[in-house]
Amino acid sequence: MDEIVPDETLDCVGLYCPQPLFETREAMDQLEAGQVLELLADDPAAEEDIKRFAKRTGHILISYKRMGDGVQRFLLKRKEE
Repeated sequence: MDEIVPDETLDCVGLYCPQPLFETREAMDQLEAGQVLELLADDPAAEEDIKRFAKRTGHILISYKRMGDGVQRFLLKRKEE
């Protein structure tokens, strides 16, 4: 599978709940339908918060991966209108 290249990257490393969620919501609102946001976060609550956000809003969580140093990488695709 080819690596997905995100349209935008949001770096929330060092920010804690609820800031990563708020910034993700704002960033998703700026994307066009079908575009992909890469989110980097090290907040322990981010995994649950972002997965719940995607489910609630209809956006698609393409991938979730734990990187080094506690950083988590999410790829979120904006829902089709």
